[in-house]
Amino acid sequence: MTYSPHTSNDRAEMLRAIGVSSMDELLAQIPAELRAGGYDWPAALPEPERMAHARALAAKNRALACFAGAGAYDHHVPAAVKALVQRGEFLTAYTPYQAEASQGTLQAIYEFQSSVCALYGMDASNASLYDGATALAEAATAAARITGRKKILLPESLHPEWRDTLKTYFGARGEPVLETIPCPSGRLEPAEVERRLDDTVAAVVVATPNFFGLLEDGAGIAERAHAKGALLIAAADPVSLGVLEAPGKWGADIAVGEGQGLGNALNYGGPYLGLFACQKAHMRHIPGRICGMTTDAEGKRGFVLTLQAREQHIRRERAASNICSNEALCALAATIHLALLGPEGLKEVAELCVDKAHRLAEKACAVPGFRLRFEGPFFHEFVLECPVPAERVRNALLKEGLLAGVPLGRFDKALKNSLLVCATETRTDGEIDRYAAALGRVSK
Repeated sequence: MTYSPHTSNDRAEMLRAIGVSSMDELLAQIPAELRAGGYDWPAALPEPERMAHARALAAKNRALACFAGAGAYDHHVPAAVKALVQRGEFLTAYTPYQAEASQGTLQAIYEFQSSVCALYGMDASNASLYDGATALAEAATAAARITGRKKILLPESLHPEWRDTLKTYFGARGEPVLETIPCPSGRLEPAEVERRLDDTVAAVVVATPNFFGLLEDGAGIAERAHAKGALLIAAADPVSLGVLEAPGKWGADIAVGEGQGLGNALNYGGPYLGLFACQKAHMRHIPGRICGMTTDAEGKRGFVLTLQAREQHIRRERAASNICSNEALCALAATIHLALLGPEGLKEVAELCVDKAHRLAEKACAVPGFRLRFEGPFFHEFVLECPVPAERVRNALLKEGLLAGVPLGRFDKALKNSLLVCATETRTDGEIDRYAAALGRVSK
């Protein structure tokens, strides 16, 4: 989107309002060695020359074929998505506090909720949250409130940064209590889950596909959790649901996910999009907003904010959440993307992901010294065990224009030779062949 820089007069006026005389005074608390030095900006240029200069700079960028995932995925975003979300009425719209006057925004939210419910096999969805990790934290909070219990069982196969987010959420107040279940095989063992279940457990979290790309036995774990009076929280990649059974169908009570892969580009790490859905019995514990469809006095269709369980409303300290906004523009992009694909289109994208990832795994494991770290079915991501440290593999392939994956040693030193590799529908057969050939050169 267009960016208009502040003028020197704008900056001077803001400094006066703050009560400081200069930018140096404003930044005085930041040590000088941590501040950026001066910039060697070119002299002002006429617009055609400036655009030519910008194109010359952009040409220095080196395109990389992305085989990295770990929660941020390089999916194709149709041109129509960007064209529609950048329409002025969407791009400049603000949170609809006078909600019923914003029928277009509310209809988009309603369609988003309907799409999420259809994907996850749930009865109700909210208008989105900040990202997948915070959506899971909200689900854990809701589970503790619903059951009156204080313990959440987290698998080691859940994304480490999602686990860290939950620790941040609950660290200060100490509840819910988080207990991590080891996954030495890369997956949850249902028997180990059952051993840890007792009358203090509010919910078991199952990520499928999990952080290592593997599919979990969600139905088996849900059955064990329910037998002990606990809920099952599913964390599922929405694109995978083009070919995998919806969590609501195999027993999940609450389902969450990261919606970045639906119409939202990688964007240097954000903004992302939290998905949250649940069964009807738990609707009152959903954080944020729910939009509903109704009819007015004349019988015409209309959209309203049905539930707003927010702390600045009348519930205050009894509010369901401390989340006070949503990701409306990202949610709109996801809605448009899903509408463009339709069920069959989403299925085709998911099937391509499965095909590309398995073709890549087969070729990579044909290179001497490389093998799969974990056994089991996977969607579009897998852990590749390397004969040398994974960071060395990543650095070598970067020189060949390939982003090889995510070295797992940053999360667990025992996995320093393990590389988390992903192939979505955007990877070509030629890129996959290049990847395997490059591995062969690294291992020599």
